[in-house]
Amino acid sequence: MSDLFFQLIEKNVLQLAIWETIYMTFISAFFAYLFGLPLGVLLCVTDKEGIAPIGWLNKILGFIVNVFRSVPFIILMIAVLPAAKLIVGTSMGNKAMVVTLIIAAVPYVARMTESSIKEVDKGVIEAAQAMGTSTFKIIYKVLIPEAKPSLIVGAVISLVTILGYSAMAGTIGGGGLGMIAISYGYQRFNNDIVWVCVVLTVIIVQLIQEIGMLIARKTDKRINK
Repeated sequence: MSDLFFQLIEKNVLQLAIWETIYMTFISAFFAYLFGLPLGVLLCVTDKEGIAPIGWLNKILGFIVNVFRSVPFIILMIAVLPAAKLIVGTSMGNKAMVVTLIIAAVPYVARMTESSIKEVDKGVIEAAQAMGTSTFKIIYKVLIPEAKPSLIVGAVISLVTILGYSAMAGTIGGGGLGMIAISYGYQRFNNDIVWVCVVLTVIIVQLIQEIGMLIARKTDKRINK
């Protein structure tokens, strides 16, 4: 292992990068779900086969989501930097990167949520409608609870995706393991640092997946019967 690696450890640079990666990933995921979850539910509910079809609204929302999802993240990240500066006062650093991560992740989360909600047994929905349950109650008492295991699996996938996005943020002034791999590894021709960042990223991903899937299994009524 190179001397640079031990210098990074001694100066707490690598430890800080791990924390920054986790911080950016989870903060971004929280706000992505804050906006993306309702958007995904709305996309499902207003669909032509949904419980409250509104064609024009569904098409507008679907178009907006598809536009943002079709733009590669590295390009989208650069494009929304002015918005990040407007919101947090800077276009550099982790605060700005969190804003770009949220904007990139919301459409992804919305589609993941929509897919999970659509997996709910239509018979359960029809039974609720037959009892005169309102649309709003069907959403929060039927659709979301029934889709919970799938939503949690989707959240795990979203977290891993956002973690991957956060690594790319290192190319335009963000922190975290991506910045370490680029600035101290790639640009200084030090492959040891690059591989250390790869291994640390894999460990974080595995922890997210194992914990997330454990929670998903515990909430799945089909498994726990």
